[in-house]
Amino acid sequence: MPFYGPVQLSSCNSLSPGISSMLLRLYWETPQTLRPNIQMCHPGGRHHGGSMWKQPSHNEPADVVRRALDFKCQGTQCYKDKKYREAIGKYHRALLEIKGLCRVLGDPDTSSKSPSSLLPTISKSTTLTDEQKGAMENAELECYNSLAACLLQMELVNYERVKEYCLKVLHKEGKNFKALYRSGVAYYHLGDFQKALHYLKESHKQEPSDTNVIRYIQLTEMKIRRNAQREKKEAT
Repeated sequence: MPFYGPVQLSSCNSLSPGISSMLLRLYWETPQTLRPNIQMCHPGGRHHGGSMWKQPSHNEPADVVRRALDFKCQGTQCYKDKKYREAIGKYHRALLEIKGLCRVLGDPDTSSKSPSSLLPTISKSTTLTDEQKGAMENAELECYNSLAACLLQMELVNYERVKEYCLKVLHKEGKNFKALYRSGVAYYHLGDFQKALHYLKESHKQEPSDTNVIRYIQLTEMKIRRNAQREKKEAT
């Protein structure tokens, strides 16, 4: 006896009434043992403007939230184990789940968006609880912050990408200490010492006793002084 897998039709809007009636008639006239596994929202076959066919539940928003948080936690564990490349992969997977969540919630344009632009869509949805919204927002910021931290541990550091991730965090949370400090470090190594000093001083306001911040401020100010002396010498 042949095995019929689930039949999933997302909507009957594209079917004419005649075709819909014919499909339903064929279904009910087929012996029960041979019927395909169709999940219908309206067992009687009447269409009331919504989707007639029930979508599978494995992509419910709560499931996507759980997967995103799981990937983030796995990334954190990989970072603690100094498996930085694996951690980067896990954090990216978490961000992709956030993007997938927006698809589930009905945003038709998520394919053209970067993960950092997705949270406004989530915040407008009534599908997620306030707790879930907060968890996803925090997860996004933590993933970008952690991605920057992982990159700084690599043998060849992509400071441009570190800067990019940190600025995404600061766009949402302007006083985030880690993002401020790492932005300063990235700008320092990219040779933009004025911007480096700005972000380092902002991070110093958050943590005045942090020795790493103090050291980078000193290094940056020394670079600025040397550049000023060089420019003055060249001008004369």
